[in-house]
Amino acid sequence: MGSDLMSKAFLFPGQGSQSVSMLAELGRNHSQVVDAFAEASGMLGFDLWQLVQQGPEAELNITCNTQPAMLAAGVAVWRIWQQKGGELPAIMAGHSLGEYTALVCSGALDYRDAITLVADRGRYMQEAVAPGEGAMAAILGLDDSQVIAICERAAQGEEVAAVNFNSPGQVVIAGTAAAVQRAVEIAKTEGARRAILLPVSVPSHCSLMRDAARQLEQRLSTVTISAPEIPVVNNVDVRIETDPGAIRDALVRQLYSPVRWVETIAFISAQGVDTAVECGPGKVLAGLNRRIDRNMTVFPVFDEDSLQNAIGK
Repeated sequence: MGSDLMSKAFLFPGQGSQSVSMLAELGRNHSQVVDAFAEASGMLGFDLWQLVQQGPEAELNITCNTQPAMLAAGVAVWRIWQQKGGELPAIMAGHSLGEYTALVCSGALDYRDAITLVADRGRYMQEAVAPGEGAMAAILGLDDSQVIAICERAAQGEEVAAVNFNSPGQVVIAGTAAAVQRAVEIAKTEGARRAILLPVSVPSHCSLMRDAARQLEQRLSTVTISAPEIPVVNNVDVRIETDPGAIRDALVRQLYSPVRWVETIAFISAQGVDTAVECGPGKVLAGLNRRIDRNMTVFPVFDEDSLQNAIGK
């Protein structure tokens, strides 16, 4: 993988980047958007584009709706990029749910299969922990080892763990609501710049998701996975897998294991990549990247101007 070949990466965001009316302008200008959402709606049995455009927001933020909505949005932007003749990336990665979008865009997963798969993944996650029993929080301004130590102190026989290593000084924790709350209080006394509970219904990427992972494992056995045409770096091992069985296994473990995003960006950068496209909607990953690797420029694509800007680079 010489640096002359490895110039561009595509990055796919996960839950938290969704918003009501996302991709509205691209939807007016490009049939790929409406088509991608129509395909998804046909698989799901309800109008996903209408939910994304009109809300209600609370409905969009339910994880079994958020996941297919984010998948469809990323695939829609990817299809526009291809139709416009944009330079194809040499490598891809996605943050949590975004890994599924990367696998679809790389040719490893069929889009229609993936839509119902991630809706089911959301349902398994929702059902694994009763409403109000789990929580997630973002801890800003402490290093990784401090956050891990705080979680160990706060656990007191319950579950709380560092689950998203998003950027230096930004770690997300997840676990039982009481343990997460204790960790937030300790983090504040230890000098965290901010320690805030996140508005999510499911404590992702911690051991509370093991039941959901068992269901996901069975569900994944019904889905065809191929070797990706474009390499995808996974969250759980920070590795590129080509064997369908290894890809499947990594997706199962991803559900209860940390998202190693800082290491993922470092891995991609080490392949000689200096430019990345955040493939619809929002700019969360571009924001993280400014703190991870200033030598890599990330162009988020979420409307017409940002698309033209990214394609020209």
